[in-house]
Amino acid sequence: MKPIVCVVGSLNMDFVVKVDHLPAPGETVLGRDFQMFPGGKGANQACAAGKLGSSVDVRMVGRVGYDAFADHLKASLSAAGVDVTYVHATQSQPTGIALIWVESAGQNSIVVAAGANNELAASEVEALRAAMRDARYVLFQLETPLDTVEAALKLAREEGAKTILDPAPAQPLSLDLLRLADILTPNETEACILLGRAVRHVELSDVPVLANQLRSMGPQSVVLKLGEKGCYYDDGVKQIHSPGFPVKACDTTAAGDTFNGALAIALAEGQPIETALRFANRAAAISITRIGAQASIPSRMEVDQFSG
Repeated sequence: MKPIVCVVGSLNMDFVVKVDHLPAPGETVLGRDFQMFPGGKGANQACAAGKLGSSVDVRMVGRVGYDAFADHLKASLSAAGVDVTYVHATQSQPTGIALIWVESAGQNSIVVAAGANNELAASEVEALRAAMRDARYVLFQLETPLDTVEAALKLAREEGAKTILDPAPAQPLSLDLLRLADILTPNETEACILLGRAVRHVELSDVPVLANQLRSMGPQSVVLKLGEKGCYYDDGVKQIHSPGFPVKACDTTAAGDTFNGALAIALAEGQPIETALRFANRAAAISITRIGAQASIPSRMEVDQFSG
């Protein structure tokens, strides 16, 4: 039987506009090259896992509305090899959307209207047990209600799965929730917010202390995502800096999601953590050279052949 990776989270339709610079408060800027892409942090991670893990079964759990966006999102995941049996429609909300501005250097600004994602309720989590059954890893993000995330993390643990929590969008989290994460994967901004610090650029020399402080909040291990500097792993016994790959950034929208999906696949395949981190860094590096969320996620062959 193939190993199983399950993703619990959001599905959004992304509306992407290129701009010369991100607008300041009250500023109107002229955009160009408007495009629509399937997105949502949960769906992006599931798509990445599906594209990168032909030897792994991938399941997506989430909520959409009864509209054309829902059909498009589910079709995109199915095309990537993801089982969408547990993506259910709700009549009370439309499918979630994200408005994304991408400036010329590749950085972005995002506004999310959660819509149906908010209908993934904690009271319904027990019904998700079948989706998590026999899963080696279950991935979570924060674009669905926090009480649902916490309840689903507990359920995944009960089913014997390892949990990977991406604490994005950035917000403070309770220690009770953080203790349910086997692997916590913040970027620098999210790490600062979790620790109650002012958001700032993190020097590589500061990373070991930062990762240790995050781990002291409850997760079994931490993978701190460092952009072009790669990532840093700390499980209390082993500390690893896995360098990044220099590429020309086009759009960073789904880089973190691609990283998480790739990490889960590599670990589900039984790869050692050092190899899994490098695999995830390669996948994320390729993704930022392309526009869009799921459209930017590379194939397994592309990642295996990528040398940076």
